[in-house]
Amino acid sequence: MKFETLAIRTQTNRTAQQEHSTPMFPTSSFVFDDAEQMRAMFADEQEGNIYSRFTNPNCTELEDKMAALEGTDDAVATASGMAAIFASFMALLKAGDHLISSRAVFGSTHTILHQYLPKWNIEVTLVDPSDQQTWADAVRPATKMFFVETPSNPGLDIIDLEAAKAFCVKNNLILNVDNCFATPYLQKPAQWGADLITHSATKYIDGQGRVVGGIAAGRQDLITEIKKLCRSTGPALSPFNAWVLSKSLETLAVRMDRHCDNAERLATFLMDHTQCHNVRYPFLDSHPGAAIARKQMKLGGGLVTFEIAGGLAQGKRFLDALKMLSLTANLGDTRSIATHPASTTHAKLTPEARLATGITDGLIRISTGLEHIDDIIRDIDQALILSAQ
Repeated sequence: MKFETLAIRTQTNRTAQQEHSTPMFPTSSFVFDDAEQMRAMFADEQEGNIYSRFTNPNCTELEDKMAALEGTDDAVATASGMAAIFASFMALLKAGDHLISSRAVFGSTHTILHQYLPKWNIEVTLVDPSDQQTWADAVRPATKMFFVETPSNPGLDIIDLEAAKAFCVKNNLILNVDNCFATPYLQKPAQWGADLITHSATKYIDGQGRVVGGIAAGRQDLITEIKKLCRSTGPALSPFNAWVLSKSLETLAVRMDRHCDNAERLATFLMDHTQCHNVRYPFLDSHPGAAIARKQMKLGGGLVTFEIAGGLAQGKRFLDALKMLSLTANLGDTRSIATHPASTTHAKLTPEARLATGITDGLIRISTGLEHIDDIIRDIDQALILSAQ
């Protein structure tokens, strides 16, 4: 089946009521037919639901659907995207191991890499996403994993997944790809050899700013270990949030088509604006990773970044002058969102670390929503003009 059909028709088995749309299962636990069935399920000899921290029909449907859409063996749902990323590290790395990560990753991921993994004696080396020599220079005998975002948050750096997989095969590493910005509709890292794929389902998978959730999908042996960790440590996704996210996937394709069309048109407009420079969108010819993006992505995504001419001071005036766009800590919403990464999502990084990933004081990130593109452009244009006065 095609992507759109899988997103709609991957469902849990119907109950005795023969419902057309999957119902919610807001229960903490499940009953057993008899003592032997209970024993067999706890012994992993028989599949079934025991406790919603372990499995729940709504979570299982979301996991099955995401595995099908990503083209992976299995998936596990978590309470947030950061829980999925953290679980992918902690389930598969141990004290003494070494992780290589692109330096162009989300601010909270930086925090895990530098504040928490070292507590368990897991060392981390950051590399330039566009310089493969830095990848090779970072390899040690203890290196076990290569973690990347593509497109990255917020700079929209593009990593060549084919090259990343070749690097991992050569060095016997797990390739772990954050696919949040692209979604499985635009990019399937597993097709390029990714072993693990993580998502903040809070973003485009939900798409309407309603719930928080995360996904890790990948090879069966890796997901089995992550499920074991999650079962014991408890970053469980609630049945309600899983139900919302699974229903949201039914419209992911049509939403992403509109997000991408709006974003590309906005990027084209900003390229000619006197108050903007360094406009970045993966499918613009001016983007240094445009050829790779077109190779591994269906469309360019819904994010656009630019630097405002007057730096931090004008950037604040720009945000305050917006009338329609939201100022909020999210992206991937139906509503267009403007963010200043240096003072929000990446504020805890040092100025040097921010600059190393291309985050200047004047960088603005736009999550292009589903409103009419004329209204999005009109609001951004008037704010740019006012902020320059």
